[in-house]
Amino acid sequence: MSEVVLDGESLTPADVVAVAREGAAVSVAEDAREAVRASRERVDDVLASDEAVYGVNTGFGELVDERIPREDVETLQTNLLRSHSAGAGEELPAEAVRAMLVARVNALVKGYSGIREVVVDHLVAMLNEGITPVVPRTGSLGASGDLAPLAHATIVLIGEGVAEIDGDAEDSGEHPHENGGRRRLAGEEALARADLEPLTLRAKEGLALINGTQLSVGLGALLVADAERLVRAADVAGALTTEVTMSSTVPSHPAIQAARPHDGQMESAANVRRLTADSDIVESHRNCDRVQDAYSTRCLPQVHGAVRDAVAHLREAVETELNSATDNPLVFARDTVADPGEDVGTAAAATRASGTDRAAVLSGGNFHGAPLAHRLDYLAAALTDLAAVSERRVDRMLNPNTQESHLPPFLTPDPGVRSGLMIAQYTAAALVNECRGNGRPATDNTPVSGNQEDHVSMSATSAFQARDVAERVGRVLGIELLCGAQAAEFVDDDLTPGRGTGAAFEAVRERVPPLEEDRPLAGEIETTADLVASGALESRVTEALDEPLE
Repeated sequence: MSEVVLDGESLTPADVVAVAREGAAVSVAEDAREAVRASRERVDDVLASDEAVYGVNTGFGELVDERIPREDVETLQTNLLRSHSAGAGEELPAEAVRAMLVARVNALVKGYSGIREVVVDHLVAMLNEGITPVVPRTGSLGASGDLAPLAHATIVLIGEGVAEIDGDAEDSGEHPHENGGRRRLAGEEALARADLEPLTLRAKEGLALINGTQLSVGLGALLVADAERLVRAADVAGALTTEVTMSSTVPSHPAIQAARPHDGQMESAANVRRLTADSDIVESHRNCDRVQDAYSTRCLPQVHGAVRDAVAHLREAVETELNSATDNPLVFARDTVADPGEDVGTAAAATRASGTDRAAVLSGGNFHGAPLAHRLDYLAAALTDLAAVSERRVDRMLNPNTQESHLPPFLTPDPGVRSGLMIAQYTAAALVNECRGNGRPATDNTPVSGNQEDHVSMSATSAFQARDVAERVGRVLGIELLCGAQAAEFVDDDLTPGRGTGAAFEAVRERVPPLEEDRPLAGEIETTADLVASGALESRVTEALDEPLE
């Protein structure tokens, strides 16, 4: 596995996937380490001045006006992790926790958080040694960032909380936890397995660890990868449906796309052309009497393309957020926050910054998750439409009132006695309905912290809902593939499919045999859904095309 080097500037969704899901090692660039050291020196300079500075020697939230005596500053940071470890509900999957941690380290090494290098090194060691904190899912409002989840994740640094580690449970007599025999240990014992001592946090460090959007952006990064895979799989499933329903590929002609050149639309149309290249099935009815097809196949480039554009919109925000400083306050070199050439307002704000002649500590709102939350809600809606158009194509293949004459009702050789794939469409419809049942968390708001934090983003909730939608969409696409492969059984044997659609058919058939008699379909739906989610479908198609899909 390749190593992901964190520099605060170049972390990508693919890097997050590599660390969170594939166990890639993490290291920190030397320039970033220098930035961390310089930032800590500024915090120490502020402490020496004894000036009241939020996040350094004051309380938090509604308690911002409470001055903390110097002898209690370290206790304050420890108490912050303890008091904010107040999550509830089911536990986050390991990939979500690892995504959150790698995103947090990358934010810290930008050099605006005032944290010591040893704290960064402990977090890196936890990632590299497979120490994964146990984190309850619910508790974040997406402002002041993902406080509760980050507190549960980082309280392990001080030897508290609970973590899972790689390895056998036999030597301790404990029962292995699920997920391949991982062991669950108290924080201090988990650190000891990596030869790490619990940390005593210093001024600013507790707040720097928990104040940010890293659960939201970590989940967002994983979602970008998953959603991009889904839309490519939708192009594959849709192209197969286009073939087996004897629909036209003319709507994917490049001239039509050039007349309305949305990026996503052009990419999906190009995929359909590649997938159906060399298709005898398409050629067999090129000059047939049908003038136009139903929208679910005719408008495939437009609908899938719009979803692609929604994914791209989220990717843009995620890439920016992964490489941003999102805690509060932020610590700057004094000479960087005001310049004689700047506007009067900026200069005045700089003179009001806390700190010293070397360090400027500015309070702001970079922890607010709105830039992610709104796009996550948008993506959830767009993915729902991807499922909806897929379900309509499923109906086109099964429904005796709309299907083509070469297809038997519900794709069974003996309709009536047998129901065939009838209920698979019911399941697709139920999944679409569940997707539509989601709310819009980013438009909700519940003030907290004595109304000091009177508008929150709910970005983590938006991320959870979008991930749930993505999982359901994968199942709908799996059902479309299942039906498309069955419909292909009723196409003239002398007609070969396209290079890409043929590979998709074979990928399904390697896992699911033709439906000749009624049988339970639940396992087969999960099998084809996994074909989508795992990337196996895309890999098979890419191999057949000798080039990746758009």
